[in-house]
Amino acid sequence: MPLIPFDTLPDDARLWVFAARAPLDEVDEKRLLTAVDSFLLTWKAHDRPLTCAREFRDEHFLAIAVDERASDASGCSIDGLFRVLKGIEEGIGTTMIGGGMVYFRAGGGMVLTCTQHQFELMSLEGAVNGDTIVFDTTLTTLGEYRTRFEPRARDSWAASLLVQARK
Repeated sequence: MPLIPFDTLPDDARLWVFAARAPLDEVDEKRLLTAVDSFLLTWKAHDRPLTCAREFRDEHFLAIAVDERASDASGCSIDGLFRVLKGIEEGIGTTMIGGGMVYFRAGGGMVLTCTQHQFELMSLEGAVNGDTIVFDTTLTTLGEYRTRFEPRARDSWAASLLVQARK
């Protein structure tokens, strides 16, 4: 029973959040989740199955969590997850691995993506501000994800990119 419903994992489950630079349509979402589920169903660390789950939301965000009470995810097992995601990127037409991007909600709730520099320029122009909802893909526990995945920019790591806040 390694792959379980996402909402049944405990708050202290270890978490990785991956973000697609471009939104995935239904076809590419299915491709991604089929590959991920195939991997997670057999995911092991030191020959012990990992109790894990995944969630995909907002056409961009793949959250994968592991309950490490039974078995810790090892470096090699985590590398395997990254290889699966890297391998599916070409098939879905976007990247899932890599950083330096800002994901935020625009008017109407749409998720937009830009570089940190672009976000800073948008702040200077007033297009984004401290009330802009950003996504924190750096969270490491499921409890954090459940409560702090969509903070206001002023309450997140993105606060340092808000030009007007530094004046």
